[in-house]
Amino acid sequence: MLFVLGVLFMIVGVAASIALHEMGHMVPAKKFGVRVPQYMIGFGPTLWSKKRGETEYGVKGIPLGGYVRMIGMYPPKAGDPDGSVRASSTGRFSQLADEVREQTFEELRPGDENRVFYKLKTWQKVTVMFGGPFMNLVIAAVVMTVMVCGVGLPKLTGTKVTSLTTCLTKVEPGQKCPAGQEAPAASSGLKLDDVIISVAGQKVNSNLEATRVIRAHGGEKIPFVVERDGRQQTLQVTPKTTKVAKLDADGNPVTDAGGQNVMIDAGYVGLSIGQYTLQRQGPGAVPGMLGTSIKQTAGVVLHIPEKMKGVAQAAFSDEARDPNGPISVVGVTRIAGDVAESSKVELGQKVLLLLNLLASLNLALFVFNLIPLLPLDGGHIAGALWEAIKRPIARARGVVGPVYVDVTKALPVAYAVSLVLIGMSVLLIYADVVKPITIQ
Repeated sequence: MLFVLGVLFMIVGVAASIALHEMGHMVPAKKFGVRVPQYMIGFGPTLWSKKRGETEYGVKGIPLGGYVRMIGMYPPKAGDPDGSVRASSTGRFSQLADEVREQTFEELRPGDENRVFYKLKTWQKVTVMFGGPFMNLVIAAVVMTVMVCGVGLPKLTGTKVTSLTTCLTKVEPGQKCPAGQEAPAASSGLKLDDVIISVAGQKVNSNLEATRVIRAHGGEKIPFVVERDGRQQTLQVTPKTTKVAKLDADGNPVTDAGGQNVMIDAGYVGLSIGQYTLQRQGPGAVPGMLGTSIKQTAGVVLHIPEKMKGVAQAAFSDEARDPNGPISVVGVTRIAGDVAESSKVELGQKVLLLLNLLASLNLALFVFNLIPLLPLDGGHIAGALWEAIKRPIARARGVVGPVYVDVTKALPVAYAVSLVLIGMSVLLIYADVVKPITIQ
């Protein structure tokens, strides 16, 4: 039952995200006078629709996106009068562009001459096309505000020992740890529920303080003062120098452009210190969290091509999936169900994880849609900006009349990108079915 609730939460969240994304395109388009014949959630066969005014609103059968149809997305070819196209091209791509123009102008009605998208000013075109991704950014910001101010973020508090590693290398159950690979903490006598008072003579009050002292004394024998059963005692521990994740000033792992942890050599003893509690913060913490998340998401998006190779290898072999790799909407929905069903996660943490999934999805949509390639929103934005650059140059050369950028020339690229996106989607969905990523 809880699994189903988690899945339903994500389905509703994804549907709302798509609906608001398309609303972000439609509202400014109508505000600027462009006629919008259709507003659809999903692709494929129409399940439900209703016409209000001049726009048909509906839901289609394949819930993997949506679209807003605006008239006049493509301008006439240079030399053709507005609203017409001359069938004079012989090249394959030229014929394709002419066919698209013809389809565009076929839906024009009397009075639509100045209600076409291509006649908008540059800033209006950018506003219309950026409106969709911007709505995803707003959704992410709102969800993060709820997370930070309403639910609270996990914070590690106290210095109680909550787990111990017995061996520095992975061993099978029942096998002994190889000589020299014993974890320093356990082999030196530290036990679960010990409260660490000081390390190397420095009083510590948090996991971060203890970690910093331990890391600074790799290979050195240092005293640990702990409280056990109401009494203090001193244990001698020698941290082993090994590869560990670099931490920032707040104790968070530092990642590279690809989202992978930056590793350094430092002292390690093999224990977990402190307990996680949810602590609410003020709204001032949201912008920094949002900015960091955008940066991390952009790094992941930039490395999608190379990560897709790993997805394909894992999907068709015994190789494990990369937990930090891309996943489809199916995978996100499945993870939401697993989180809701887990008996190891408290209710507050379940809510936090589900909200974080929804925020992360919207940030991915925000960043991905801004890639300057058609048919993505970023491709249309790039076309509008190029038109703004091209217009004054044309005027300086004595060109009179309207100056448009013929985005139909980029249609071969748009079709190629669409095929790649469809292929990636199919592969990710298949991988998420046969070898899903799970949250531990």
